[in-house]
Amino acid sequence: MGLSALLVEDDDAIATVITAALEEEGFTVARSDSIAGRDRLLADVRFDVMLTDVMLADGDGIETLGSVNEAHPDMPVIILSAQNTLDTAVRATGTGAFEYFPKPFDLDELVRAARQAADRGMPEGEGGAETPEGLPLIGRSPAMQDVYRMITRVLRNDLTVLILGESGTGKELVAEAIHQLGHRKHGPFVALNAAAIPRELIESELFGHEKGAFTGAVSRSIGKFEQASGGTLFLDEIGDMPAEAQTRLLRALQSGRIRRVGGREEVAIDARIIAATNRDLAPMIAAGTFREDLFYRLNVVPIRLPPLRERVGDIEPLARHFLRLAASEGLPARRLSGEAAELLDRQPWRGNVRELKNLVYRAALLAREDTIDAAAIRQLLAESPAAEGGARADFAGALAAWLGEARPAEGALYHAALAAFEKPLFEHALARTGGNQLRAAALLGINRNTLRKRLSELEIDPDRFSGTA
Repeated sequence: MGLSALLVEDDDAIATVITAALEEEGFTVARSDSIAGRDRLLADVRFDVMLTDVMLADGDGIETLGSVNEAHPDMPVIILSAQNTLDTAVRATGTGAFEYFPKPFDLDELVRAARQAADRGMPEGEGGAETPEGLPLIGRSPAMQDVYRMITRVLRNDLTVLILGESGTGKELVAEAIHQLGHRKHGPFVALNAAAIPRELIESELFGHEKGAFTGAVSRSIGKFEQASGGTLFLDEIGDMPAEAQTRLLRALQSGRIRRVGGREEVAIDARIIAATNRDLAPMIAAGTFREDLFYRLNVVPIRLPPLRERVGDIEPLARHFLRLAASEGLPARRLSGEAAELLDRQPWRGNVRELKNLVYRAALLAREDTIDAAAIRQLLAESPAAEGGARADFAGALAAWLGEARPAEGALYHAALAAFEKPLFEHALARTGGNQLRAAALLGINRNTLRKRLSELEIDPDRFSGTA
């Protein structure tokens, strides 16, 4: 006998596509476009798996799942949603859902999940999760959906998490979200920035010290590990931790015990560990400046935070969010014009979300009108340090980072670097000239036909830059 699925989806086109894919996999599919219809079907038929949208014409698919879970505790549920926020992901996970898929989703992945759910049934031990107000992460881009899904998978366990991302992408916000939404939320959240502490003091900061352990140690001090007992210890910029501290940290993670500096007694630790770095640890491991065994101990669940340039659709919502935050902190209430938002979308944001936030706050403070227009944003961008002396250093750093990651083959370095450099150069020229190819070619100092040929080869659409100048 084949597997059966109940699909609750009010978008007929999406429902038709999912139904066809499930039937091809061997499922018998029953469909409903409402909560009422869902309940009528569940009253008469036992299904191996249910797939449900969140927002339906007669209610919220998540809020009404409690009664479904009570009546059908062995039926796995897969939640689909176009409301692609961390709040939705957490609510979905809090119901004990087998899986959560933000729209648009990979159809093959959805079908595989339905097959696994039907074969294995509901995972055990999935309790409800509260959703606190003011969740710290914003963004509905596909890249952020991956982050949300990873966050929801570590909320009910103590697996060590390693957050990877450029400076300013919000690594500490992710760590705070895991803590606030997880089962240790009633414990403390303790953060330590390894790059901000002198190397001779970092072991004392981590593990504490006994009175007289060193000059100036006039009394016993409790370190971050003990302060975080029952909660979460966030180790930021772990790539900057000195070698001696790495060794002691590894020993603590392996044994679950620490010893204060200058002490003899071992103390059991009870803290969830979340680490973060903006550095590429692979070349550091190869160079011997970061312990490989510590990396594997930390890299149990890696979460990569995308840079802002990879989540363009999130820039405007973030900017408007920061305007509301600025107003709540006493700055004038401002609005963002459509042209200003479009201008923000086109920026490279080397400083990521932190750079965007700082610029929005400056705009809220300095704007002469209630509405921040493109001219005001353009002026602030021109005055930004990144537009002056910092740009050259940023470029050199970016090139060095690219060379370190790409590692072109011997003899191919020159051409590989040129290929990587050429596309953003042409895009910059088109942005400067509003998509005018003749002017862009003149700006670049090349023939117009050469420009056209390279635009085609690099798959750059010049119309995308129309009116940007």
